[in-house]
Amino acid sequence: MMESTKTKGDEGEDYACEFLIKAGYKIIERNWHFGKYEVDIIIEKEDLISFVEVKFRTGNYFGEPEIFVSQKQKLNLIRSANHYIDKRNISKEASFDIIAIVKNNDQITINHIEDAFKPEVNQD
Repeated sequence: MMESTKTKGDEGEDYACEFLIKAGYKIIERNWHFGKYEVDIIIEKEDLISFVEVKFRTGNYFGEPEIFVSQKQKLNLIRSANHYIDKRNISKEASFDIIAIVKNNDQITINHIEDAFKPEVNQD
C-alpha cells in the first residue's frame, strides 16, 4: 500500500525536528498556517528565527530534494514569515532554511541548508 503524501511529509518533518533538536534548535511551531499557506517548521537558536521548508524523498533519482522548492513556495514562505513576525512582534534576525531528506531503504541523509534563500526587496 502506498503511503499518503501527508504521512510521508509527517515522517520527513519528524526526521527534521529530531535533527534540529540535536543541533541545538528550539522548535517553536510545526505546520503553522497563514491562510492557505503552511510553514513546515519554525525554529529558534540564539538571536535567529528560521522558517523551514522540509523536502523528503525516497531516493534522489530526479535530483536532490532541495531543487524541488519552487519560487512560488519560497514566496509563500516569505509571506507567511512576514505575517508571523508582525503578529508576534519578533525582532530577531530571520532566515529561510531548507531541510532536504533522502531515505534510501534504511539509510537517511539529512542536509540542512541554512539561509537557503533571501527575500527579494521588491516583492509584492
